[in-house]
Formats: sequence, C-alpha cells, structure tokens
Amino acid sequence: AMKINEDTVLRGKKVTLVPYTAAHVPRYHEWMQSEELQRLTASEPLSLEQEHEMQRSWRDDADKCTFIVLDSGRWPGQAEEDSMVGDVNLFLTNTEDPTVGEIEIMIAEPSCRGRGFGKEATLMMMAYGVRKLGITKFEAKIGQENEASICMFKKLHFKEVALNNIFQEVTLRLDVSDQERQWLLEQTNHMEEKSYTELKQLAGVLDT
Repeated sequence: AMKINEDTVLRGKKVTLVPYTAAHVPRYHEWMQSEELQRLTASEPLSLEQEHEMQRSWRDDADKCTFIVLDSGRWPGQAEEDSMVGDVNLFLTNTEDPTVGEIEIMIAEPSCRGRGFGKEATLMMMAYGVRKLGITKFEAKIGQENEASICMFKKLHFKEVALNNIFQEVTLRLDVSDQERQWLLEQTNHMEEKSYTELKQLAGVLDT
C-alpha cells in the first residue's frame, strides 16, 4: 500500500509537504465547500464524514501518493491546520505502465496563489516520484479554464498532448529524459527529506 510516505516530510523554501492525516481533514473539508475549487478540481462537495473516509482510503490506496502542502514560513511553529495551503497528489493509475504518474496540485488558500508555492510543491513531488517511486513520465489533466495551472505546468517543461472538449480538460505530459531528470534534481536540490514523527515532536517542543 502507499504507506511509503506516511513518515515523510519534504521541506522546501516556500512549502513543506507532509502526509495527509485525519488532523488535516476539517480544514481540507472547509476548502472544498468553495464552488470555485469544486469547479477547478472537478469534484463534488462531500460531508465531513465522507472526507474522513476519503482520507483513510487515500492513505491506504496503493496507487495514490498524497501530501498536504504547508507554508514553510509558518510550520513548524504554528499549528499544521493553520499552515495548510493546499495539496499535491500522484496517481499511479496506469496498470499497463507503472512508471506513469498523474500529478495534481491545488493551492486552496487564495492568499497563497501566485507566489510560487504550487510550482515548488509540484517540483518537489515530481523529484520524489522520480527518486522514490520510479516515475519516468508525468501527466497532468487540467480544466481548460484554469490557465494559471496550465501555464505553470508548461514552465515545468510539460507539453500539451490532448484536449478533451467533453470534459473541457487539457492533458499535459512530461517524459523524464536524463536531461529532464538532471534539471528536476537541480531545481529541488534544496529539498530536505525528514521524518514526520521527529518534526512533530520538535514542533510539540516549540509549541509549549
């Protein structure tokens, strides 16, 4: 099962990625009441109980890897729930090709958009996917109207490969050649991998 990242923290300059736990669900649930986010993520609003079930299934599913995106400037120091800015996911749903990862990024906090948080979180997740999960091809499916996201993925060397007018979404793809891998690891060479348990204990010490 995708327990691979349950104790993994990826710390960058702007954002820190932590495993999605039950403690994050209330804030996540609050975000997903937003009609704009429902539209951008093509998702239906769920009850809090359904959202908790979803979090459990995401944690246990073998084909999903999920991190909650925290603001590095706030955490550790402030409560995780108050530092949450979004989430980033990798879906390994291509049964024929386990080296394909579909990547999804959401910066839910409006005040944190346009500040490079999504870009850093995506690069960190991609580097993690390449190093730890053996991913060599990334795909992103984005609503046609979400120009900011399409533009960001293009800056990360993704190319538009398909347009689905029925679902109104664009599919972008990146094949990780040696050159792309080198670039990706250079872009994320500041990233530190830490133990979630240890950092939380440290945060607990800082809080008291």
